[in-house]
Amino acid sequence: MNIILVILSLAISLSLAFGSYYLLKTNSMLSNITNISESDNKVSVIVKQSSSMKELKDIKGKKVGTLRHMGTSGTAACLEALQNNDISIERVNYDNISNLMKAFYSSETEAIILNEAYRSNVLDMDAYKNFNSNTRILYQTGYELKDKNKVNAVDDVTQHSFNVLITGSDSRNGIQENARSDVNMIVTVNPISNTVLLTSIPRDYYVNMVCDAEDGCANGELDKITHTGVFGVNVTKKTIEELFGIEINYTVKVSFETVTRIVDALGGVDVYVEPGYAVSTKTFTVTEGKNHLNGEQALAYARERFSYEEGDRQRTKNQQQVVMGIIDKMSSPHVIANYANLMDALGGTFQTNMSAEEIQSIVQFQMDKMPSWKIEQYMVDGSGARLMCASLGQEAYVMVPDQQTVKVAKEKISAVMDGESSDSVDAEE
Repeated sequence: MNIILVILSLAISLSLAFGSYYLLKTNSMLSNITNISESDNKVSVIVKQSSSMKELKDIKGKKVGTLRHMGTSGTAACLEALQNNDISIERVNYDNISNLMKAFYSSETEAIILNEAYRSNVLDMDAYKNFNSNTRILYQTGYELKDKNKVNAVDDVTQHSFNVLITGSDSRNGIQENARSDVNMIVTVNPISNTVLLTSIPRDYYVNMVCDAEDGCANGELDKITHTGVFGVNVTKKTIEELFGIEINYTVKVSFETVTRIVDALGGVDVYVEPGYAVSTKTFTVTEGKNHLNGEQALAYARERFSYEEGDRQRTKNQQQVVMGIIDKMSSPHVIANYANLMDALGGTFQTNMSAEEIQSIVQFQMDKMPSWKIEQYMVDGSGARLMCASLGQEAYVMVPDQQTVKVAKEKISAVMDGESSDSVDAEE
């Protein structure tokens, strides 16, 4: 959840200016974020807390529910592990998570095989909000997926405009695990006009999913944008490309940990709360006016929606505020004193398919030209409804896109790509 191009440019520029120690810290960080070939995931055999099964061998001969089309790589890895342990089961396939869970709780099956990336989807359903407390993991194994997220690189990132997708994963098991994409932001960069446009997409935006067969999503069916993340960054990227009719050149995947570590390394960030938007929760409190937030507070502020009448709309605005707070801190002399901590915070907490060479080209451009970046913002909007979500197999709260705002977003992105300001696009037309 950061404007990675600006942050990295400033950060790496400092390393080149302040000696070999900083350069060493920067190169280590770049290696950690750009060497991406696989995603690490976990898949579990899950039983009810009340089940008499205590060990893996106890599942032998039992009816076990699996998803027919979703998470097939994880299911295959788990079934192979069972076979290697000389354990045979009676497998029962289901088309979606809702049917899988209904069969499990009605005792049609005695266990299920579930990709851990889908656990959050289960918890999203009211009927299964206590899933974590009334079930337990009997067995768990890991598996790797080859990264399919191809780069649509431009010839020269210092001479051509480009789009970057920032996608924020809600994984609690590390950045390499696929999980819901709770933050999605298109960053359009024009290095000639020195303009950056942040276009935010609410997490519940109701979109047509786009994926390849092996991705495991319901291609062409409607679902929330956040659910695309469990199938991998490639699906989120393709879905957003179709939504706006644009090409995304690069992606950046960040996690909750990214935000907390970067904000804390910077000594906190400042956000301004408009009158009437003061909030107090268990994890953070903001009052009207200027507020200074640490990493945990900044993350909570960026994720909060239930305290606002506008819900996800206000959350998306808060996310942009935190981004701007990070940029302000990164642009200040304060960053020099905290540079080593910042590089440690960046390393291992996000991934990008932009190459180290391209990032370094941007850095050199920043050093040579010292441009003053104009940062513009926009957010697409919609209306709330309860509609069928393909990955869940049941209705859930969604935000139906306001197609006028989608059209405006596309035109604003195009304007910045062409060297104009996004403000030249009239949002009221």
